[in-house]
Amino acid sequence: MTEKIRGIMRSKAFSALIVLALLFLFNLFFTKNFFAITIRDGHLFGTIIDILNRGAPVMLLSMGMTLVIAATGGTDLSVGAVIAITAALASRLIGGELVIIDGAQRYVSNTPMALAVAGALLLAAALGLWNGVLVAYGKIQPIVATLVLMVAGRGIAQLITDGQIITIYYRPFFFIGGGWFLGLPSAIFIVLSVYIAALLFTRKTALGLFIASVGGNAPASWYAGINEKAVKLFCFMFCGFCAGAAGLIICSNVKSADANNAGLNTELDAILAAVIGGTNMAGGKFSLTGSLAGALLIQTLTTTIYAFGVPPEVSLVVKALVVVLVCFIQSSAAGRFFSALGAVKPVKP
Repeated sequence: MTEKIRGIMRSKAFSALIVLALLFLFNLFFTKNFFAITIRDGHLFGTIIDILNRGAPVMLLSMGMTLVIAATGGTDLSVGAVIAITAALASRLIGGELVIIDGAQRYVSNTPMALAVAGALLLAAALGLWNGVLVAYGKIQPIVATLVLMVAGRGIAQLITDGQIITIYYRPFFFIGGGWFLGLPSAIFIVLSVYIAALLFTRKTALGLFIASVGGNAPASWYAGINEKAVKLFCFMFCGFCAGAAGLIICSNVKSADANNAGLNTELDAILAAVIGGTNMAGGKFSLTGSLAGALLIQTLTTTIYAFGVPPEVSLVVKALVVVLVCFIQSSAAGRFFSALGAVKPVKP
């Protein structure tokens, strides 16, 4: 039991959880009503609930980004564009209009919502598959391969929306990003479902071992009989799917699709969350739980900064400093520094 606890404390994800706990402790003393939870109409409201709700898209992206980094040692820069494309397609398929049925006003969708959501998620996974094909079969560096879709993706989204901001009027669709279930925002349960599924795949099957093996040493994995191309394809497909789910949450929450701004720069937060959570940028080692902690850390830090009225231009600097601090704590240089402190013996008088 002691060795298990020591193993947890030595993990890079542990440092992200410690910093997150310290940030919570800071808010406990200096942010008024930070942990206050109120119940209205059977729903829970409070700053903590807002952090979980608003951080849901980045949490989804961080899980997909984690597997891509672990398997390839590269990043997926196209997740923001995939969000825009997914939101554009969903809004175009659902749309909605006000009609009179039996003397009552009702909003109806252009396409059945289940079909529209499934189609948007399939398109997102297909876009991830496209990135995977370029990387696995085209032997293109992930940062370059995904840069293609990052640049072209928003153009594709604008073609879908005809360059307009499409407003959605179909109320059942709003449940995805703005609904409630068991008193909590529905987006939290979407993140939880994807997290549990990803955890089962990577911990209860050989897939997690394959991802770590391919990311650590792809040629050796190939000689060991692991289909490295299939592993990379799966990771990029999963990353695309996560981006699609994040796009549906964002689109549903704002009730519209903006091809220019939907998911803008979210790929940077996703990469930061994965790195803060302990995922090795060189590939191999990864932690889905750590990535979620990293995403929560970013959202909590942003909420804390805004609570103190810090201007947006200053908040970016503060966020960068905290990220640098967490990354330093995880570095080998910090480990040697703290070890050296522990090795220093007091000088006898």
